[in-house]
Amino acid sequence: MNSLISALRTHFPATSVITDELRLLAWGTDASFYRLIPQVVVVVESEDDVAHVLAVAAQHGVHLTFRAAGTSLSGQAVTDGILVLIGEAFATCEIGPDAATVRVGPGIIGGEVNYRLAPHGRKIGPDPASISACKIGGIAANNASGMCCGTAQNSYRTLAGLRVVFADGAVLDTEDASSVARFRASHAALVDELARLGAATRADAELAARIRHKYKIKNTTGYSLNALIDYEDPIDILAHLMIGSEGTLGFMSRITYRTVVEDPCKASTLVFFPTIETACQAVIHLKQEPVSAVEMLDRPALRSVEDKPGLPPIIRTLGNDAAALLIEVRAESAALLQQRIDAALGALTGIATVEAPTFSTDPATCEMYWKVRKGTFPSVGAMRRAGTTVIIEDVAFPIDSLAAATLDLQALLRQHGYSEGIIFGHALEGNLHFVFTQDFSVAAEVERYARFMDEVCKLVIDKYDGSLKAEHGTGRNMAPFVEMEWGRQATDLMRRIKTLLDPDNRLNPGVIINDDPQAHLKNLKPMPAAEDIIDRCIECGFCEPLCPSHRLTLSPRQRIVSWRELSRRAAAGEEAADVGKDFAYFGLDTCAGCGLCSTACPVGIDTGELTRRLRGRGLGNKAPSHQVAHWTAENFGKVATASRVGLSIGHAVSSVVGENLVARLSRGAWKRGMPQAGRAPKPHRGSGAGDPVVYFPACGGRIFGANTPEEATLPEVVIELLLRAGYDPRLPEGFDKLCCGQMLASKGMAEEAEQMAESVTAALLRAADDGHGGHYPVIMDASTCSVRMQKHLAGRLTVLDFHEFAHDALLPRLMVTRKRGPIALHINCSVRRVASDSKLRRLIAACAEEIVEPAGVTCCGFAGDRGFVVPELNVHALRKVHAALPANCCEGVSTNRTCEIGLTAETGRPYHSIAYLLEECSRTETLSAHCCI
Repeated sequence: MNSLISALRTHFPATSVITDELRLLAWGTDASFYRLIPQVVVVVESEDDVAHVLAVAAQHGVHLTFRAAGTSLSGQAVTDGILVLIGEAFATCEIGPDAATVRVGPGIIGGEVNYRLAPHGRKIGPDPASISACKIGGIAANNASGMCCGTAQNSYRTLAGLRVVFADGAVLDTEDASSVARFRASHAALVDELARLGAATRADAELAARIRHKYKIKNTTGYSLNALIDYEDPIDILAHLMIGSEGTLGFMSRITYRTVVEDPCKASTLVFFPTIETACQAVIHLKQEPVSAVEMLDRPALRSVEDKPGLPPIIRTLGNDAAALLIEVRAESAALLQQRIDAALGALTGIATVEAPTFSTDPATCEMYWKVRKGTFPSVGAMRRAGTTVIIEDVAFPIDSLAAATLDLQALLRQHGYSEGIIFGHALEGNLHFVFTQDFSVAAEVERYARFMDEVCKLVIDKYDGSLKAEHGTGRNMAPFVEMEWGRQATDLMRRIKTLLDPDNRLNPGVIINDDPQAHLKNLKPMPAAEDIIDRCIECGFCEPLCPSHRLTLSPRQRIVSWRELSRRAAAGEEAADVGKDFAYFGLDTCAGCGLCSTACPVGIDTGELTRRLRGRGLGNKAPSHQVAHWTAENFGKVATASRVGLSIGHAVSSVVGENLVARLSRGAWKRGMPQAGRAPKPHRGSGAGDPVVYFPACGGRIFGANTPEEATLPEVVIELLLRAGYDPRLPEGFDKLCCGQMLASKGMAEEAEQMAESVTAALLRAADDGHGGHYPVIMDASTCSVRMQKHLAGRLTVLDFHEFAHDALLPRLMVTRKRGPIALHINCSVRRVASDSKLRRLIAACAEEIVEPAGVTCCGFAGDRGFVVPELNVHALRKVHAALPANCCEGVSTNRTCEIGLTAETGRPYHSIAYLLEECSRTETLSAHCCI
């Protein structure tokens, strides 16, 4: 093992070779119910990196697995060998002429590709439910599909070309004629054998017919044998065999897709049927019409979401045999959309429905329907017993057998005691998902699962000749059953393909082809109870793209995995050892606690809550004592004064020795462009001239002043804007000694933070009292603090963040002249969490002609004081901002003072509150809209 790691470290930087026990554990988990702990984790950023890992693996006789996002559900992204993480250098995207094609790297998220294609009215064909988290490498390697793409727009059907690194280190670029020629020469035996296999398969009428039959419906079981009958050129055969090969034949370093149209006009309807049979009858009729998607939900699936807001009340009254279809139609114009709506409704004529179907074109209604459909899987996960896992299986049937097959699946679930099981799926393709909960900690439960899966396989294959895996990939889960589905001849053909391309069985062994009939029952992932706030986690990984510490230390999923293991060790009386020591930094110190993970989590888990809870128990290297927190709560005025003094001293020192030296001596706490020391605004008690409002300047804007000595402070700017718009601002008495407690809440000091919030609450209630039983609105100027006090004062006071009040109340009263820009916009985590970002975007749009909102930047990672005490978190979180800002963008805005400090330091551009921009654009004098950098 040491020689293996040494060999890797001769090529890779230390940060790219991961060997500590904590992170090996964390990376040993994907979205499936399997766990394998790798010997080492290596991050690759180039084809040369991949070739080096392949060579080292061959030299040491170690197998390896490539991993993109780890959202796979069948266990194909874990290994006990070398886990090869696809690095960010592979997150490339090149849009072709007219956006007809897009050339992408395996490390870019599918949703990001669609975001870049959207202005062209195009998208990639595959549309898995995980598209906001999964990456192109996984989408192609699993031939993932989704709700709308069916079998016509998956990766196999829309592949235009790819670039592959094979097990021997050879590279083939199918779009480069010289590369193809070199490969044909250097690998003539391989190319000839593929040509021979293709010719023999096409000549075998029975086998060819079998393959064609199997791919009439969705099928990702085994290798893509249709390549042997769809293509004659062995290079084309090889390219299409790579799709769906799950990293077992080579590494796809680049993929070119033919894009598909993204129609702008959409309509949806949720139709209820008295029985599964009538719903499936409707599906057969709809299959002949131009509908984009038809999702079926059985009665248990509907029951799991029937209390979701916005759904028709009738859903609660449906009978036990009822089912629903969620139907969507799309078109390039409103007129064509109406034609397609009429066609869909016509297809339903004569079919019994619980009530007459009606389509909605309202985006909010349609989004609600689809959110409910996507919420069925996590709804089961959220309700499961602690210590159990949630399993989603993925099968497909011929569409004319869909009704009978669904009823049979329901019966099997009941027969084996899975009463909580639900069934839903992509009905147009005969693709069903069934979800149930499983305890793998008890042998008898594992045996029950084994019996159930044996029965499922017999049902799918023997009775209906369906697909055991329709779109989730074979993985470890169905590898033992490939021959059962395909038969000996076809499976032997797959074995020949594997041996031909990976003769040493080095690439992801045990995945797709596995002769161990019990393989699917081994390496099952434990899910021990840990904390009530995280026990619902299904480890899907949807949270990871939003997390600022992901790929620096741990992601939210990995924090939960780690804490589950530490909790298991504690319960078993085992030592936490290095895992516990390392978790302090990797798990707690570098967690921003921003809560963005909860916005992507299917069951709404905020891993920041776990972090705060554990910090409150004294865990982590940066956790203060409760005594210090209590003193801070009692003496915040002194804390604020001391902080200002410290800033003044820092500026004095840096003016003599330079900013860089102070930054080094402070270990990154002193920032480039550090703001001036703040000053508290003069008290305003209300003059009676104007509409009264209460303004509470948050402590961040009071301690940290303007970016330069010449600028006004944030409180001064806000007060000027309020007066300019005809408002009469009044500040709470003693405001400079008050803090909402967010700074302590983030450290887990809940009791002390509550004490501070209650002091602010009392002051705001007094200041907002209008003397007539009502209250004036309250404005705050830091989004994080605003959200905290909105929760505390819900039902008692109206608390608005500045950008909300400016959008609602200031814009209508001010004459605004737009700046030319471009101006960068950073949307703070709190704004994202409470979904007030649309108001912020409209506010800046009223002030600037050109706005830049950098893609790939979510939380800035400053997180209150994290940017001072763990500066690497801020640097990592903003690593993508530099390439996203054009050279002529010379300023930025946000809604939180500490976020602006980190953004200023990292970009070299002054960031300030959106209030500064509004104040400048609403001055009476002529504006200068030009700047330079």
